[in-house]
Amino acid sequence: MDLQEGENDFQENDYNFKEGDKVNLIIETETGLGYTVLINEEFDGLLFRSEVFQELEENMEITGYIKNIREDGKIDVSLRPQGFRNVIGSDVEKVLDKLKSSREGFILITDKSSPDSIRFHMKMSKKAFKKAIGNLYKQKLIVIEEDRIVLVK
Repeated sequence: MDLQEGENDFQENDYNFKEGDKVNLIIETETGLGYTVLINEEFDGLLFRSEVFQELEENMEITGYIKNIREDGKIDVSLRPQGFRNVIGSDVEKVLDKLKSSREGFILITDKSSPDSIRFHMKMSKKAFKKAIGNLYKQKLIVIEEDRIVLVK
């Protein structure tokens, strides 16, 4: 069975986006799910609340990434680059920067800290934080103690 040409590839033609593309977002309104956004001043998208780790305001311009183009043509976006390598790199940098900027060379957050505490202090999810500290631990750049993470000197 042949598909009529162009029948099933409206996503490519309508948007010219693919998952992972970097785009400009304008925050429109807050909804129950998250935020409606305008992508590249042309297309509507949705930024889920679970993807947001910073304060957002209406009409704020911000860089985002195409997360998913759904079958109904709606576009989900993220504020984080898509793909494990991109994300883990920026999360590892964020944790390292926090450690390096602390006078004592440690942070009082661990993989046992509450998701809310990690979100507040590190501006990332607990899952992302645990992956980042796991990566740093494997590189022997940190020591994980009972109540803190210490930067290896």
